[in-house]
Amino acid sequence: MRTKIYLFAIILNLFAWNSSAQEQKMSDGEITTFKQSVNVVSKKIKTLSTDFVQYKHLDFLSKDIETSGKMIFKEPSLLQWQYKKPYNYTIVFKNGKILINDEGKKSAVDIGNSKIFGRINKLIVGSVSGDMFDDKEFIISYFKSKNQNIAKFIPKDVTLKKYIKQIELTFDKEDATVVQVKLLESSEDYTRIVLKNKVINAKIDDSVFTN
Repeated sequence: MRTKIYLFAIILNLFAWNSSAQEQKMSDGEITTFKQSVNVVSKKIKTLSTDFVQYKHLDFLSKDIETSGKMIFKEPSLLQWQYKKPYNYTIVFKNGKILINDEGKKSAVDIGNSKIFGRINKLIVGSVSGDMFDDKEFIISYFKSKNQNIAKFIPKDVTLKKYIKQIELTFDKEDATVVQVKLLESSEDYTRIVLKNKVINAKIDDSVFTN
């Protein structure tokens, strides 16, 4: 039970972004153009690796909890999140399972046994591959700022809403890839993660996703 609770907390912590007061709603034409540009770029991405810094905001703490590591994606749906500081913790999404390595202690969770994990996994992979805009599980709205485009996802499922109030994916206008994401929980807590040093289409062996 402790492992499942911890896993869910880690998955929640995969999301983050600081919202900007300069956001404006996109027009229908801008939404169409934005979605097309993301889809064009995502079709060219076969692999992606990026460093990340994650900030967990808890209302009762004066300072955010900071962790960092590396995320690696390989099409169609291999995904690894490797936390390196201040602890070693790896999560791999592979073949319908979530593989966990907690500093050498290994375990696995079948995504098919949890609708919530399944939906989150689909959105995580979609945020990397660009295939997330037609997800009927969410109400999606679109915004823009000077250098970024933002897609906000509100869950339709009542059960999922108990854990996730809203997910925000932020895309760089230049390359149409995700640069930041934010997860707002049902409380006032949130998590933000910053992606940097992206490397696209470098050779990545499948063995990387062996946890």
